[in-house]
Amino acid sequence: MAAPTPFNAADIKRRMQGAIDSLKHDFGGLRTGRASASLLDPVMVDAYGSKIPIVQAASVTVPEPRMLQVNVWDRGLVIAVEKAIMASNLGLNPQTEGQIIRLRMPDLTQDRRKELAKVAHTYAEKARVAVRNVRRDGMDQLKALEKAKLIGEDEEKTKADEVQKMTDATIKDIDATLKTKEAEIMQV
Repeated sequence: MAAPTPFNAADIKRRMQGAIDSLKHDFGGLRTGRASASLLDPVMVDAYGSKIPIVQAASVTVPEPRMLQVNVWDRGLVIAVEKAIMASNLGLNPQTEGQIIRLRMPDLTQDRRKELAKVAHTYAEKARVAVRNVRRDGMDQLKALEKAKLIGEDEEKTKADEVQKMTDATIKDIDATLKTKEAEIMQV
């Protein structure tokens, strides 16, 4: 029988933080009516015979609260970048002037805001599930160590409480992040 892996609280905390980081990245792609450079992160451009992220073909800036500006570095890629933005289903209408593409953020309807809030809740629940899975892994690790007599019952209980506190704090962070994003989405 293989020896159980040693308990590492820092690793569990890092993995839980990864769930929050992933949630924040997912939220970055949700359009709120306010311009954000990360909105174009998922856009892939057909360039040089392959698909590349838009950030490898252009710089994305936010000159105004409701406008994105894409400065394409290679003049030959302007049309490809424009097509990629239109194909991304982000609801953006590119206006091109030379190597600069401007994207004005359209107003969101109340129904669309509600849909985006539901998507935000889905992302948050996915993050909560990831945190709970990390918690379960930590608890299983502790039980295995106790069963193998590598730690005592008291130490297992103490470390289990520590894992539960990390879980509670992380879930609280997820809920706070969701509340902030939801307020941002529903803002008129």
